[in-house]
Amino acid sequence: MSNKLQSMHVFVVAATSESFAAAARALDMSSVMVGKHVQALEQQLGASLIARTTRKQTLTEIGVNYLERCRDVLASVAAADAVAENLRATPQGNLRISAPVAYGTHRLMPVISEYAANYPQVNIDLELNNRVVNMADEAVDVAIRSGSLSDTDLIARPLRASRMLAAASPSYLARHAAPVHPSDLAQHNCLSLAAWGSKPVWRFSKAGETVLVPVEAAFASNYGQALLAAAVSGMGVVVQTDAMLEASIAAGHLVLLLPDWELPSRALHVVRRAEIRPSAKVRSFIDLVVAKLA
Repeated sequence: MSNKLQSMHVFVVAATSESFAAAARALDMSSVMVGKHVQALEQQLGASLIARTTRKQTLTEIGVNYLERCRDVLASVAAADAVAENLRATPQGNLRISAPVAYGTHRLMPVISEYAANYPQVNIDLELNNRVVNMADEAVDVAIRSGSLSDTDLIARPLRASRMLAAASPSYLARHAAPVHPSDLAQHNCLSLAAWGSKPVWRFSKAGETVLVPVEAAFASNYGQALLAAAVSGMGVVVQTDAMLEASIAAGHLVLLLPDWELPSRALHVVRRAEIRPSAKVRSFIDLVVAKLA
């Protein structure tokens, strides 16, 4: 509470008490301090609020009117505090989330669906893109970040790392023998992200051994979902994130290749802006994300 509001609060208690001593007992402060708060208000107003004698204290005409206004002000402050506390205590309002496209679509959406069912008073806005958003400038409450964290002003909690997988459809493998070693991929139709170039190099590791496989991109796209569709239709071998491929592998639409070998992985974190006390909507959403995806 600011000094002015505190002085107003002390004045209200003093005005409704029999003496400064009684007000001091109610406020757990000294009588001298009660007097100083009242005097500070009087000096700012240039008028006397309480007429004091050795036997009693009486509100002046200005004091009577000022007391009523002080009560209104303090009640408004208390109501504002209650609204803020309620917003912090109960998940409600607008929640803006940013996430990478594939991860947001395939991993985060089931969590968001569960969260929305649990907290119907929260309106969720999910922005999917593969760039690093400025959370403050773009009013983002929660973001999923991949790779190393360069913004030290964010509060981060780790999630399960994102792994790359290699897969192909049963129909493709019926026409082409499944690779038993990463180098075999040089003989396969490979589906590649356009950003990797026309002749990407896929890196596989196992027990300290690393194999670099230059592949010829039979099909490339700037959109991972298109690569997934191409792989499911039998066009070739795809390398994409586990978030994008695992559901199709589990459903039998794709077959995991070279399961004993590892492709590169990236760290993942759920982050929020640094606040002394995060709102209930932010806190509860992050807790659910960590519970489901850490």
